[in-house]
Amino acid sequence: VPSLSPFPFPFSPSMVATWMDGEKASGLGSNSSKGGLSLDVPMALRVFSVDYYHVQAPFEIVLWIMLASLAKLGFHWSGRLPAVVPESCLLIMVGLLVGGVIYGVRHSAPPTLSADAFFLFLLPPIVLDAGYFLPGKLFFENLGTILWYAVLGTLWNVLGIGVCLYGVCLLASGSLGDVSLLHCLLFSSLIAAVDPVAVLSVFQEIHVNEQLHILVFGESLLNDAVTVVLYKLFESFLRLPVVTGVDVLLGGCRVLGVGLGGLGVGLFFGLVAALTSRFTSRAQVIAPLFVFLYSYLSYLTSEMLHLSGIMAIVTCAVTMKQYVEANLSERSNTSIQYFLKMWSSVSETLIFIFLGVSTIQDVHMWSWAFVCSTLLLCLLWRATGVILLTAVVNKVRRNVVTFRDQFIIAYGGLRGAICFSLVFLIDDFPKKRLFITTTIVVILFTVFVQGMTIKPLVELLEVKRRKRNLPTVSEEIHSRLLDHLLAGIEDVVGYWGQHYWKDKFEQFNQRYLCRFLIREERQARSSIVRVYQELERRDERADEEHITHVDVRCQTRPHLLEEMDSIRRILTRNLHSFNNKQIPAYSRHTLHGTPAAEGRKPLRRHQSLGGKHSPWSQVTPTVHSITHSSIQPYS
Repeated sequence: VPSLSPFPFPFSPSMVATWMDGEKASGLGSNSSKGGLSLDVPMALRVFSVDYYHVQAPFEIVLWIMLASLAKLGFHWSGRLPAVVPESCLLIMVGLLVGGVIYGVRHSAPPTLSADAFFLFLLPPIVLDAGYFLPGKLFFENLGTILWYAVLGTLWNVLGIGVCLYGVCLLASGSLGDVSLLHCLLFSSLIAAVDPVAVLSVFQEIHVNEQLHILVFGESLLNDAVTVVLYKLFESFLRLPVVTGVDVLLGGCRVLGVGLGGLGVGLFFGLVAALTSRFTSRAQVIAPLFVFLYSYLSYLTSEMLHLSGIMAIVTCAVTMKQYVEANLSERSNTSIQYFLKMWSSVSETLIFIFLGVSTIQDVHMWSWAFVCSTLLLCLLWRATGVILLTAVVNKVRRNVVTFRDQFIIAYGGLRGAICFSLVFLIDDFPKKRLFITTTIVVILFTVFVQGMTIKPLVELLEVKRRKRNLPTVSEEIHSRLLDHLLAGIEDVVGYWGQHYWKDKFEQFNQRYLCRFLIREERQARSSIVRVYQELERRDERADEEHITHVDVRCQTRPHLLEEMDSIRRILTRNLHSFNNKQIPAYSRHTLHGTPAAEGRKPLRRHQSLGGKHSPWSQVTPTVHSITHSSIQPYS
């Protein structure tokens, strides 16, 4: 052995054993015959060898992604099948088939989707894609209704389903007598979660109107944060010897703190990402990377601090979209769009495939009373909750939620992988397998039955569909004009409504945040130029090509691509020149005073419509004086 050593000193016995283990691992090996050590020198050079264990993990991951992608590709090339069966149903069926094959070959349960893999790797890209491309105007205009459904609706479902299931357990005490009230509340907290993955996969295919889509999707996105917090709260209650009223009060404060904490973490990382993107003009290649890194860091930081990761990543994505997109080039923005779509599509596909694979296992326990009661209670309590909550919220909404929309909201409460991942985290107790079986049945029923029938119901009820064509510049300008007009009316009458606060935020945003977070040369000097640039970006990212109607009487040749680019450059340059020649773009906050208005008393702002004095009694003389002073010069 010392003669084989590259070192000038001999090996000790322990060093020899270590060296022999290393050589065995590298392919030389060692043969021990009757306790003696001897070197196994290869007799000939190997031309071909297989070492599967060296690449097992990444190889199997790539195979899973390839299988899911091929299944998705075949689904979209299958003719009329996508119009009848949702994509999520087909992926679950593929997972069931693969799980059955694995179970038949190995005679053991196939691999399951672990909770850590789902919450740390598969869920974040889906939520990030949904938050980054969230229609901000629609979302914030309906934010009150979305929170009303997400918070109070989730509490309504959790408490109603949990208490009723406990009553079922008391009635069937022979087989379900060992299920306590806290166990029923814990199970109802996870089974009440409307999964945004399933909702996205179904509602994107039926193309309902924007308001209905944002209500269902926004509720499913925010109620997951409430559901996960309630699940952890009831789980901590189960570990306490006695639950007191103080514990319940602290639990309510914890729910509020977790949601607001996630909101703060996401806002912080979103602003930092926007500030970082301001300095990426000389390194545009790595600019899209910051969008993914900061958003994922916000999610991981919230999970580390036991806050709401979903709230954090949604807030971070919405904040980044406002400022990062203005700092990056069109190529970088296109890269972000396609990478997010690809990443979320792969994650969504893997989730549904693993849902089907994980169904084939031997941990099931069946109880007709518990399974059927859970399924019935989920439908009943969601329907009654939507009807009651909508009856209240319609009293303060201008655009009321119609009965048809209420039916689609209640019917669109699909369950998915979030329920499935949470049920496996329950601590072991005699009826855990029953909870797993019931969760799988509810998921399969909502995805297959409700998911496959919701599109025919939308057509049967004649629910208003989404507008396919993009808005024109004229529509955008008139829409913003109406927003400014309504904000001015709210300011005059003293009502601090959504247009008033939106106008105040826009003023603060343009005066401080945009100047600090967006590069100087990327800031549009005119609102018309901003509208034009935004519509140009929308047009380039449109999934469908919109046909331009050409007058048949014009016998001119079509414009070439170079000519169209030249026209766009001329329009942009002329808009900037026009803005520089004329009076700068103004709003009602920057109006110049007129000689007739110098001696006029300022308008008095009222706190709200419900004040001590009626605002109209004070506004009317002021309006009269304005009208009189305005007519004086002409008379």
